[in-house]
Amino acid sequence: MNGLLYAAILAVVILIAVIVVQKVKYKDLLSQTEQAKKDLQEKEAIIQKEALIKAKEALQTEREQLNEDERERRREFAQIETKLNKREDMLETKIQEITDKETELDKMKDRLIEKEDHLADIVQKQTEELERIAGMSAEEAKKMLLEQLKSDLAQEQMQLIRENEAKIREDALEKSKEILSTTMQRCMMDQVVESTVSVVSLPNDEMKGRIIGREGRNIRTLETLTGVDLIIDDTPEAVVLSSFDPVRREVAKLALEKLIQDGRIHPVRIEEMVEKANEEVDKKIMKEGENAAVDMGIMGLNKELIKNLGRLYYRTSYGQNVLKHSLEVGHIAGMLAAELGADVYTAKRAGLLHDIGKAVDQTQEGTHIQLGVELASRYGEKQEVIHAIEAHHDDVTANTIEAVLVKLADAISAGRPGARRDTLEIYIKRLQKIEEIVNSYEGIKQSFAVQAGREVRVIVQSEMFDDLASQKLARDIAKKIEDELDYPGQIKVTVVREFRTTEIAK
Repeated sequence: MNGLLYAAILAVVILIAVIVVQKVKYKDLLSQTEQAKKDLQEKEAIIQKEALIKAKEALQTEREQLNEDERERRREFAQIETKLNKREDMLETKIQEITDKETELDKMKDRLIEKEDHLADIVQKQTEELERIAGMSAEEAKKMLLEQLKSDLAQEQMQLIRENEAKIREDALEKSKEILSTTMQRCMMDQVVESTVSVVSLPNDEMKGRIIGREGRNIRTLETLTGVDLIIDDTPEAVVLSSFDPVRREVAKLALEKLIQDGRIHPVRIEEMVEKANEEVDKKIMKEGENAAVDMGIMGLNKELIKNLGRLYYRTSYGQNVLKHSLEVGHIAGMLAAELGADVYTAKRAGLLHDIGKAVDQTQEGTHIQLGVELASRYGEKQEVIHAIEAHHDDVTANTIEAVLVKLADAISAGRPGARRDTLEIYIKRLQKIEEIVNSYEGIKQSFAVQAGREVRVIVQSEMFDDLASQKLARDIAKKIEDELDYPGQIKVTVVREFRTTEIAK
């Protein structure tokens, strides 16, 4: 019991001692804190004083700099003010000088006005005197002079116009001849002349019997399948194929040549060979059409147009191969367009396709121009090309330069010597028609169509025609021939007026 009490008392004493020690430490800590605060306040006061001193020093330095700048500006302002004062003095001097000059000018103006009035009075008096002497007023004189000037100028204008027109015609004629001759020389193409018959050579005359066959069955089969007439006559070792359709004639020729080479000639074999010949001709047609388009540099043609173009390879017009003619027209039209600055591609394309209607005109109704326009429209050709096709024979008026060039190129190609072959009947009819036109005029003594109808010479009665009347007659005859005849190239009209005087010496 005493031990526990003693321990408790000891614990209380220790606790009190600890509390006393803690209080002492707390008081020391408080005193240290107070001292630290005092030290901090003293340092802050010192720092503030130092900062204030530095700020005052900086302010003083800046103030001195500003004062220096202000003094410098005042010196500059003083200098500027001095200069301005000098300029102001100079301006005042100049203003005074200008004022003096204006005063002097006003005086001179007044003197000039007085002189002008005086001169006007003199002019008025002289004008009145001139009007009195001339017997007309100034306005009437002006009108007379103006009318005289107008008359003189009109005469000079007409003279200049006539001279310029003559020079322009001469230059245009020379230029056109140069362009056409250059174009024709640059486009020298072979002329292919064909007819409506083909000849197939035979190895011997015995082959004729085999071609005819028993009771004529072979020849009938061949004629039925090809649509071509076979003429087997006394011509040695030859068979003639006749047809106005060149494609059929070519199929029949190929089939017959294959049969002769094979040696087996009977209806079944004939049918096989005709079918093979048809395939070969179709391939040939497409190849010729493609070659023509490539040769002309034309891309994007419809396949049907290419096929119809290839058919022209077997088509002739007046003995002239139409595909060769179309290629020539395209080349000539393109070169003319290049010379004149027109659309070369359109001219070449229209020239190549201008006779495309001739590929189908033997199997369809309508002219080759109508059929050509229909084909070109159906297969997507441009309006410029269609118009050139439609206008190349003057069915419609050509309203584009490319259409005119295609028309001209067609005439050049068709009018070349030897390009086309006319029959004797056509020549005779043309010559008769020319002479008939010439003889329809009064005062014609004789007329002769020469050079295959390319020139007509007219001999007139000299007492009825003078030089001017002869010129007019030649022009009228040429115009009438142009209106009433269709012909390739041109026809020259020559009027001859001969005057003879005869006397007899006795």
